[in-house]
Amino acid sequence: MSDDTDIAPIEPGSDPRESVRQRVFVVGAGIMGSGIAAQCALAGYPVTLEDVSEELARRGLAHAGRALDHAVAKGTVGAGDRDAALARIESAIGLRRADSAEIVIEAAPESLEIKRALFRELEEASRPSAVLASNTSSLPITSIAQELKDPGRVVGLHFFNPVLQMPLVELIPGHRTRPEVVDAARAFATRLGKTVITSRDTPGFVTTRALAVLLNEAAWMLYEGVATREDIDAAYKLGFHHPMGPFELADLVGLDTALAILDVLWDGFRDPRYRACPLLRTMVAARRLGRKSGEGFYVYPARGAAP
Repeated sequence: MSDDTDIAPIEPGSDPRESVRQRVFVVGAGIMGSGIAAQCALAGYPVTLEDVSEELARRGLAHAGRALDHAVAKGTVGAGDRDAALARIESAIGLRRADSAEIVIEAAPESLEIKRALFRELEEASRPSAVLASNTSSLPITSIAQELKDPGRVVGLHFFNPVLQMPLVELIPGHRTRPEVVDAARAFATRLGKTVITSRDTPGFVTTRALAVLLNEAAWMLYEGVATREDIDAAYKLGFHHPMGPFELADLVGLDTALAILDVLWDGFRDPRYRACPLLRTMVAARRLGRKSGEGFYVYPARGAAP
């Protein structure tokens, strides 16, 4: 991209307000959006964290603060860096301030209809030079951008939860994404300290296709009575050296999100591997969504507590 649209990190000691063109606008102040905001702020970018209400935006700021506090407790971030990062994050209600940023990252619910509608609004609200990135974990970028006047601005940047701890970002160019937008998105993710892999624009990309099969097969084994949830989790952790078992991971991701991803993959491929286990549908219908609801495959007495 040209010098006018390049996305560069803030120089140490500079005032973020003097670098408005480098601002990041994050749409959606949920767990992923607030984590992305914290990561960008930690890398020196001024960040606007947006949601539809003051309550949701304030909750997102609080979650970003907790994520940074956790990094300090683990020794990966200094207290001074945490304070500086928090000072770089501000909240906003609605998209009126989207034109202040040179990169916009959407972290809305995993729904094609929601994302299409949101990107139509973002196209009008943002600068024509801004990169429009989606944090989708499964929806094809081409489908998200197909109703836009300029779909070449849209690219996938798939972060992983918890954002501050997970070193990977998946880059997904749509069929109409311009090469300079892909290059800018890759450079931006690299400046955040992430390792970037590139996937073709197909449902689920690389990581979500693999994860969906893993979680779904574990749910089928539990549904069929092959083993208990504890033993299945232990098998994955001790047998494959996974840091979390599939049910612990499903509770962290959110069972509604896991089910939505499986449905996207089923619609895209009609492959029996992606036919969601009935147990997942029952649990989502019962609002047993995992950590965010306090109960999923395990019970969580307090928000963020261990199962």
